[in-house]
Amino acid sequence: MMSSPYTDLDRPPLSPRALERALVTPGGFWRRLDLRAETASTNADAVAAAQAGEPEGLVVVAESQSAGRGRRDRQWTSPPRAGLTFSVLLRPGVRNEERGWPAVPPGALGWLPLLAGVALSEAVTRVAEVEAALKWPNDLLVAGGKCAGILAEASGDAVVVGIGLNVSTRAEELPETNGLPATSLRVAGAPVTDRDPLLRATLRGIASWYEGWRGADGDAEMSGLLAAYRRNCATIGRQVRVLLPAGGPLEGEATSVDADGRLVVRTADGADNRVSAGDVLHVR
Repeated sequence: MMSSPYTDLDRPPLSPRALERALVTPGGFWRRLDLRAETASTNADAVAAAQAGEPEGLVVVAESQSAGRGRRDRQWTSPPRAGLTFSVLLRPGVRNEERGWPAVPPGALGWLPLLAGVALSEAVTRVAEVEAALKWPNDLLVAGGKCAGILAEASGDAVVVGIGLNVSTRAEELPETNGLPATSLRVAGAPVTDRDPLLRATLRGIASWYEGWRGADGDAEMSGLLAAYRRNCATIGRQVRVLLPAGGPLEGEATSVDADGRLVVRTADGADNRVSAGDVLHVR
């Protein structure tokens, strides 16, 4: 049985009516907002909706998630209403006659989690008033810790992108990690930890970047997405150790992210190695 959403006054519930009025507007990209008190996984819910024929523009938000996942099936947990847990349904592989968008080439779809990362980073920096950066390929960093994770899943011609952001999570509630320490906006000292404007800003950012990317036929460079990601990416310029599914680790300097969204790692022999997110187990 869930506790009342009003038992912790630091964590007020989101208002579905207010969010719908703000986000589901005539001519806007978002078509439907599904706010749930509790669910197993917002990504699973959005994938099920995609399989049932739901058009793109669905947002599934959960106040509490019991079986959240990150990349490589890592668990993502958060106390009820302490964070933002949501997934969006996109169909970039389908031509959109209404907006004049052709289908995006399959090779460009790897940009979707990076696109979401740019939107999230910009929203957190602007609304929460803390400096945020991106760790390639799917983490948001605040004050040197992991504050959010992003997971993209394909289902037919649909792609579901899920985000889990720690907002008011207290230090003692943060999970233990094997890599970067977990943090939250509250722990990092953010002046603003109101989830409503954070969610609105992130979803508006995703819609804006997605519309520009679709309008450029999925070209990250032409749409400005590549330059924005490079500006926000803390991995570039650092020494990294990339763990791959087969073979030994790849070690060197992360010099860039290329037009296909791959991390460029320059090894000691001067060779530039390009790795895609789907081929990577971990980046340290």
